[in-house]
Order: sequence, then structure tokens, then C-alpha cells
Amino acid sequence: MNHTRPAAWLMLAIILVALNLRPSMAAIGPLLSAIRSDIPLSFTLASLLTMLPVMAMGLAMFFGLSISRRLGERRTVLLSLLIIGLASLSRLFIDSAFELIVSAILAGVGIALIQALMPALIKTRFADNVALCMGVYVTSIMGGAAIAASFAPLVMVQAGSWRVGLAVWAGLALLAWLVWCLQPAPAISRVTKRESFVTSPRAWLLAIFFGLGTASYTCVLAWLAPYYVEKGWSEQHAGLLLGFLTAMEVISGLAVPAIANRSRDRRGIVAVLLLLIIGGFCGLILVPQYLALLWPCLLGLGIGGLFPMSLIVALDHCDEPQRAGGLTAFVQGIGYLIAGLSPLLAGMIRDRLGNFEGAWWALTAVMVIMLLMVMRFDPRHYARYLPRPG
Repeated sequence: MNHTRPAAWLMLAIILVALNLRPSMAAIGPLLSAIRSDIPLSFTLASLLTMLPVMAMGLAMFFGLSISRRLGERRTVLLSLLIIGLASLSRLFIDSAFELIVSAILAGVGIALIQALMPALIKTRFADNVALCMGVYVTSIMGGAAIAASFAPLVMVQAGSWRVGLAVWAGLALLAWLVWCLQPAPAISRVTKRESFVTSPRAWLLAIFFGLGTASYTCVLAWLAPYYVEKGWSEQHAGLLLGFLTAMEVISGLAVPAIANRSRDRRGIVAVLLLLIIGGFCGLILVPQYLALLWPCLLGLGIGGLFPMSLIVALDHCDEPQRAGGLTAFVQGIGYLIAGLSPLLAGMIRDRLGNFEGAWWALTAVMVIMLLMVMRFDPRHYARYLPRPG
């Protein structure tokens, strides 16, 4: 019997599911000025549209794994896609900032349930190619953001409504839902006792590292397009610039884990990615209008590789898929709570200072701190930092 076909079919289903995990957030930035002209929305309040789903993703991570154990992988994914699809569709009928924020939180819960489940699923089903398959999965997440950022303004112009630009992504959720319906139900995996990582300093270090890296991702997703609109660009050009940045993330997200697969020591690669992000932020602050494509290119290549690599480094710490799944759920849970605060802080800085440069400087400083943290990820010592419970 040919085993590659079910594996390829499952990977296709995972890619389609992953494409749905960012459009609900990525479509907002390019359409923000249109939304704000229709609904009263300060930058601080607008930041909640990115912050609250990310916070919901963090909180839902902690019960996401237990829900997926109760419902099973297949039903959990189907339920999550339904929630994401309905949250997107509801935006057709929105008349207030409150309703927009509720739809964002709902989408965040659906996204979190899938994100809690996927690393363990990938480590179980693709044990020989974890780094590569994690790269494809995470890259597909960023691909969804690229598609939404690029096409939401075009949809808005064609339809004459920003609501359609936000709601059209329900169609993508429906497509993934139908393909996932055709997946055979997996054998029920043996339920092992859940291990708590709350008392592990190493788990906290991994979580903070993931959170700070994701903060740069969420801030850029929320504020890059509005930043360039303030510099005099049209919504469509600013949206395409964000789309270009996320396309760079996709390229890096595919290439970097494939390169990293050759060695268990990931520190050199992660340090290079952080330097790219620092270069991108410095260019964005100092000369945003010159070499305008270079800075998003550097940011995209850096952020796109850092996102999967910080999860892969966490997975490297545990050999058993169930335990690795528990660790990555903890890392993402705490990490998304940290990352969720960053668009809010950036929005508050924008409201206070009247520009976004202060926020970009703060993120540059955060990347420098992360460079110092990278040195701690020596694979020879992983077993010492996270010994097997016995």
C-alpha cells in the first residue's frame, strides 16, 4: 500500500487549515483608515483588533490540548474552522467597534485551538521530518497573512465596502473545512498524564523568547500598513507592501527550517535572523521612503524564519511527541500573551507621540535582548534543563 499519498493528503489539509490562521487579523491593517472613517476608533482601540485575538490565542492554548484530547484531532479542527469562518462572516453586519472586537476575539479562540494541536500532530505523523513539516505549516500561516494583506484592499475597492474585505475570508475557512472533512479519523492516541511546565525555568525562557519574537510579528502585522499610509501611501500600496513583507516571511519560513534541519544546533541561524530584523527596523525608522522594499524584505526574512525556528527549538527539547506538544502549547500560550500586548503598547505610543517610530525603536531593543538569549540554546544541555519526569 502507498503510504505517501495519505501523508501528502494530510499535509495539504494542514496547509489549507494553516492559511486560515491569520487573515482575520492581517486584513485589518490595510483597511484601517477606511474602517476608522466609518467607525470611531482610536489607534489604541484599533490595536485591540490584533491584541485581543492574540491574547485569546494565548489563553486558549492552555485548554486547547485538553479539548482536542476530548473531541479528537479531527473534530477539534472542524469546530475551530467553523468558529473562524463564522467570525469572519459576521463582519458583514458590523456597525460598532465593540462588534468588530468581539469578532476578533472569536476568531482568536478558533485559531488557538488549532495552534495548540498542530505541533504535536506534526511531531506524531511526520516524525522523520519535523523541522521541514513545521516549516511548511508555519509558512502557510504566514501565507494566509500575505494573501489577506494583499487582497483585502482590492476586495474593498471592488465591492465598495471594507466589511466585504474583512468577511470574504470565510470562504477560505469553508474550503479548509470541506477538505478536513475528507480526512480519515486517526487512531486515538494513548492519553498520557499532562506534565506541567510552570515550574521549569527553561520552559519560561523558551516562552519569553517565542513571545518577544512574535511581538515583532504582531506589531508589524498591525501597524506597518498604517505607518506607510501616514507617510502618504495609498491603502492599496501599503497593503501590497505588507503583502510583500509576508511573502518574504513565507520564503524564509520554508527555506530556514530546511537549512536548519542539517544541524541540531540552531543558534547561528537564529542569530542571523535577529540581525536581519534589527536591520529592517533601523531602515524603517531612519529612511522609510528610500529603498522602501528593502526594509520590509529584511523584516520579512527575519521574522519569517524566527517564528518556526523558535517553535522548532522548543520541540528539540523533548523527544516524545506528547511531551513536546505540551511544551509547545505552554510556550505558545505564554508567548502569545506577551506578544498580544505589543500592538496595544505600540498603539498607545502612537497616540501619545503622534508617530510609530518610538514603537519601532522599542522592538529593535527587544531584538538585541533576544540575541543575548540565543546563546542559552545549546542542544548539548537540553536534557539537563528539561529532564524527563520520572
